[in-house]
Amino acid sequence: MTTGSAMGSISSFTTRLSLRWVPEVPEETTDTIVLSVGEWFLDLRMDKKSGAIDWAMAGTAVKENPNETPVKVSFTRELDSLNEIGIVDVGNFSPLPNGDELESGEMPHPELPGAPMTAFEEVWRELPFREGPEGAKKGMSWILESEHGEIAEGAEVSFTKSFLGRIWGTYLAFQQTQTHKKEKDEAGVWVVKRSGEEVSARREEWSGAWQDKYVVGPKPGDVPSMKTGFEGEGEGAWRIPGEKVVIQGQSFVVRAFEEI
Repeated sequence: MTTGSAMGSISSFTTRLSLRWVPEVPEETTDTIVLSVGEWFLDLRMDKKSGAIDWAMAGTAVKENPNETPVKVSFTRELDSLNEIGIVDVGNFSPLPNGDELESGEMPHPELPGAPMTAFEEVWRELPFREGPEGAKKGMSWILESEHGEIAEGAEVSFTKSFLGRIWGTYLAFQQTQTHKKEKDEAGVWVVKRSGEEVSARREEWSGAWQDKYVVGPKPGDVPSMKTGFEGEGEGAWRIPGEKVVIQGQSFVVRAFEEI
């Protein structure tokens, strides 16, 4: 099966081969996959030893200079298990001779006191899309974000933020209780401050039927599963970014969709 780039797809399915906190040696202690459709992504990193979430996040990845090397990508996180919601960080991606990509930049080092910004290098590899229920050499890819209303000035609200994503025969879903508070900053401008609790996550893979790979977090049973099916998947509003669909009584915004 070919990769997304070989098919001219707007979707990509990648895994991390190693992480290096400069000047330490590279290692890989997680089982990491990233589903990207257009400029939206879901990223799940599972600790190999504990079986717990190392990091789960979802948001946007925007290429600032797609025709240059290295490619500068700005990442925003709308859901983040490390409670870095709303933070924007930048990665610089350069091709390696074997076709993998080297990402370099700075990000908080969670294993150091105070999680200081630290230089890092990660090696990423694009994976072939897993065959899904549509059959060989074809499939659907999409990312949905749960919809929540506007917050009034001075108000504080808590709700369950959800992201769902699928690329052919691979599915990721995250849920996080978030608290949003709209208040004035030092300049007197209204801003929304966001914080989040522990993330629940599902990773499912198609093998004649949808099978659990990981089901983790405080309330994993509440996270929507492909095993129950989503009514109208791939039809009508599902195909139009910005439109809304309903899953288990919750309204979701279609962030990205592709069918090959």
